[in-house]
Amino acid sequence: QVQLVESGGGLVQAGGSLRLSCAASGGTFSSYAMGWFRQAPGKEREFVAAIGWSGASTYYADSVKGRFTISRDNSKNTVYLQMNSLKPEDTAVYYCAVRLGPRVGIRDSEYSYWGQGTQVTVSS
Repeated sequence: QVQLVESGGGLVQAGGSLRLSCAASGGTFSSYAMGWFRQAPGKEREFVAAIGWSGASTYYADSVKGRFTISRDNSKNTVYLQMNSLKPEDTAVYYCAVRLGPRVGIRDSEYSYWGQGTQVTVSS
């Protein structure tokens, strides 16, 4: 059983930045790929970014490529999502998730454990 706790969400103006954190416990964090997803009101949950077990492999949705950076610190059991140049369309609840395997995945069905989510609101 893996527990995930996200933090770092909030209200920011368009063009601003936020850094989300996701702390994991209860598993072998360094063995897992990690992902970030988001869900806006009235929309389906969508993939944002993923990172492999070592941090060497990353993958991004086209909508955030060049603006968001995913990283991890295995010594702290934590994955991060640095979000720059935020846009109102980035407004959503952001979730981190664990994939029980070393490689990145982009489908939410590939992920086994989820955090409770953190709200990100970008004002125009």
